[in-house]
Amino acid sequence: MDKLQLKGNWNTIKGKMKQKYADLSDDDLTYQEGKADELLGKLQKKTGKAKEELRKEIESL
Repeated sequence: MDKLQLKGNWNTIKGKMKQKYADLSDDDLTYQEGKADELLGKLQKKTGKAKEELRKEIESL
């Protein structure tokens, strides 16, 4: 996820993810630099999707 340019757009992406997956909390969507894999792991557990699938979904938002 380091390749994703999330820093400036994360609040927008976070809002869209919360709309799409109502069971995601703010804690689930907390992005910290250097911990992208941890974020993807949390999202993977909540959504049941593969990390690569989530990565592509986030990139498309």
